[in-house]
Amino acid sequence: MTMEKILWQQVQLVKQKSPLVHNITNYVVMNNTANALLAVGASPIMAHARSEIKEMIGIAHSVVINIGTLDEYWSESMLLAAETAHSVNKPWVLDPVGAGATSFRDQVLQQLLQYQPSVIRGNASEIIALAKANTTVTKGVDSTAQSNDAVHAAQILMQHYHSTVCISGETDIIISPQQSFFIKNGHPLMTKVTGLGCSATALTGAFIGSVEDKTLGVAAAMALIGIAGELAVQQSKGPGSLQVNLIDKLYNITEEEFIQNLKIEQK
Repeated sequence: MTMEKILWQQVQLVKQKSPLVHNITNYVVMNNTANALLAVGASPIMAHARSEIKEMIGIAHSVVINIGTLDEYWSESMLLAAETAHSVNKPWVLDPVGAGATSFRDQVLQQLLQYQPSVIRGNASEIIALAKANTTVTKGVDSTAQSNDAVHAAQILMQHYHSTVCISGETDIIISPQQSFFIKNGHPLMTKVTGLGCSATALTGAFIGSVEDKTLGVAAAMALIGIAGELAVQQSKGPGSLQVNLIDKLYNITEEEFIQNLKIEQK
């Protein structure tokens, strides 16, 4: 079976299993993130109250932790969620938004990493900062480095924390001990819509909560949002309509559209 068809199978598995994804994410993107999850067939929960985290994780298929709008209360909730997910062997994704920007973020991230996220997904600057591979400075949540520059940093993170690492960029690079993928889907206009990276992280959570091979799941999630973005751009007048059209395309993308547009290299 071709890799295109294998990844399409992962997309269908999410629809069939409708995984419950517990998100502790930033409030800038909650609505878009929840809609993206619904569009691919998953069920989102947006909950950060410490009193219910353990119960939520008990019923969820996966956990997504995104530190975008970090504060002291949310950081404690995130740490409890990561600890709980790790202790019950529940797959979880870490999105290290703004890693390297402040000492507070870096401190929280170092604590979160101790609970070995199943997947770490961020842009090149964030991955480099997370691994402390060099002194690259993060420009807010936008990347100041190319995804290729972060490959060494991703390998360090993979080895230290036994995580699959996804570097987002013009080429999305997914690195795990077993295999690596390079996906060249997407469109520059997608960078003008806030939180599409956060949506990609949430979709990653849905996929690793549904499929056996977590690396294939990450690749399928990144391929899906990249292809959907490309196709949505064709009928969009700007970032506003792209945001709406992308959700629609995540919902109604066909096997033919997915397979014909996928640009992937496996190593």
